[in-house]
Amino acid sequence: MPEVARGAATLAAAGVDTPRLDAELLLAEALGVDRTRLFVDAPAVDPANLARFEQLIERRVAREPVAYILGRRDFRRLTLAIDRRVLIPRPETELLVEVGLSLPTGVRVADVGTGSGAVALALKDERPDLDVVGIDLNKGAVAVARDNASRLGLAASFVVGDLLDGLAGRFDAVLANLPYVAEGASLPPEISEWEPASALFAGADGLDVIRRLVSQVAGVSVVALEIGFDQADAVASLVRDAGFASVQRLRDLAGHERVVVGRR
Repeated sequence: MPEVARGAATLAAAGVDTPRLDAELLLAEALGVDRTRLFVDAPAVDPANLARFEQLIERRVAREPVAYILGRRDFRRLTLAIDRRVLIPRPETELLVEVGLSLPTGVRVADVGTGSGAVALALKDERPDLDVVGIDLNKGAVAVARDNASRLGLAASFVVGDLLDGLAGRFDAVLANLPYVAEGASLPPEISEWEPASALFAGADGLDVIRRLVSQVAGVSVVALEIGFDQADAVASLVRDAGFASVQRLRDLAGHERVVVGRR
């Protein structure tokens, strides 16, 4: 479609990494159709739809992430509503869900730094037997997670709190996607200018928040921590020092050691 080609050219000139895909997604949004229909039906683009498409392209030229423009992001089997109060869920975070899926029947799981509720809700969707609680320091993020749970009809609960502080009772497993970027690190503008800094940065080496959480998991049987691509050695040492006899490293699709898992 010529509109896609023009939009992709504009995005490429602005430095966007995936100009063709983004233009297709934004045109589909402007037309109110699924992206596949652009190729199957080649729907007509009237002036109103074209104006809407051009507005969306302008937002992407400003490097606003497509997920924020659309207001949604797919994560495993779910479509989550998101906005700038939460990080955009990423494929590598599915590794935390995979750890949760291996847990015994009926255990209690804390999703720490829940954001949009992606991990907690995916777990509840695929393992309804689990008792899942999501916690986040950001009240806005918890509001987003609760709205997603209500819309999806999933019975995970969400609370505002600082790591495990304020969570009642014992948890068998802790899954956490916490801030792990070192202060001053260079990030793409889609991240540095749009996503919440409080969910990204954690001290000089990026591990300040992870250290605090590891100090709180004395009674937990399983802990799984998403980390930066070069942090596996340091985090594995923290987990081992916290008394977890088995420490495993899981790689993402790019081959990076992305999640450290400790089991007692």
